[in-house]
Amino acid sequence: MTCLRGTLFGIAVALVATGAPPAHARPQAVALDVRATSAAAQTVALAHFDHLSAETVVDGERVGVLRIYSEAPDYRFAIEPNEGYACVDDVARGMVLLAAMPALTPARARQLDLMTRFVLKMQAENGYFHNFIWAGGRINRTYRTSLAELNWWSLRALWGLEAALQKLPADSTTARRARAAADRLVANLKRDLPVDRAGTTMVAGVTAPDWLPFGSGADAASTALLGLMPHYRRTGDAGTRALIARTGEGLVAMQAGDRNSFPYGAHLSWRNQWHAWGNAQAYALLRAGALLDRQDFTRSALVEIDTFYPYLLRTGMLSSFALRRTGDRTAAYDVARFPQIAYGISPMVLAADEAHRVTGDTRYRDLARRLSAWFAGDNEARQRMYDPATGRAFDGIVDATKVNRNAGAESTVEALLALTAMQGTPLP
Repeated sequence: MTCLRGTLFGIAVALVATGAPPAHARPQAVALDVRATSAAAQTVALAHFDHLSAETVVDGERVGVLRIYSEAPDYRFAIEPNEGYACVDDVARGMVLLAAMPALTPARARQLDLMTRFVLKMQAENGYFHNFIWAGGRINRTYRTSLAELNWWSLRALWGLEAALQKLPADSTTARRARAAADRLVANLKRDLPVDRAGTTMVAGVTAPDWLPFGSGADAASTALLGLMPHYRRTGDAGTRALIARTGEGLVAMQAGDRNSFPYGAHLSWRNQWHAWGNAQAYALLRAGALLDRQDFTRSALVEIDTFYPYLLRTGMLSSFALRRTGDRTAAYDVARFPQIAYGISPMVLAADEAHRVTGDTRYRDLARRLSAWFAGDNEARQRMYDPATGRAFDGIVDATKVNRNAGAESTVEALLALTAMQGTPLP
């Protein structure tokens, strides 16, 4: 998975727990003034985003990309030897960020157009997307994280394309190509996601649905929903609506625990496992609930936001855990508190902010501020993870005393997405 490419340095501390992480794994979060820290952290700056941006040529067409790796202390760039230096996964994130801006300057509009052209060039003949390119614009077609298949980068491409279509001139060549590419991808998802079946699988006594990406990939399914919803708003397609509904039902089925028992309504990520990165299930369910008037989606999301997020704040955050159920007893194991990364915090900030948008309840806005304060230093390392002067977000907290000060595209854009929402601008 490319989601963790910036955090392979992390040392996961495994713990065995009964019902919840043990008391010694529950330090109190750093006590800072949330109003002061969040106000600083919410300044959205694009200097580092622009530092990561580049233009190149892919198959004879000029396109725009974001460099994946930016290494401290001078923030020069690096290339992963098996993958490359830029990818759809990050460029699509950047497209969502640009499309969220209330108005685009001519320079930003050009940037969005060029990034959209990059994603379009990465679509394979089968309708899915390759992920990485090498220096010189050569597409990586063979490595496992760059295969054109139903995987994270194809799903994120859908969200990026649909977001860009909300800002690209409707009659432009790029917009026409983007509509065709997105429609082709959604046709693939209708064909390849087994949403017509209602089967389940059981792992360690935990039951999960089997009609999501990778069977029970609720994390990837949440990204799919974020692209399918604007596609449905654009096309009004009944098949897309049905796919949104069934995918949302799969996310609801992945909810574990309740308001009184661990993991307090968290939506598991895959099978019996939860991880913070990409945990956008509550955010996607809130948006789908509002779009389809599905109160069951909204209720499910709010349980996680109401009980699991405050638990994480009280305990100093978690990185991952797995569940084992025996009879009526559920035990947590393989509990890890680190690494903690922007891609783990951003989905929670977005969900809490969306809960405020959906319900009007100001306590959710306060919760979003508390969560976003992680970027400003209210975290286990007691260090600022986002620099409001440059817009640079560090790649993660390794442990309570160590921060990875590299600032790659994933960390930077995820931080900017969360803070954009905190400024009152919903994502497309």
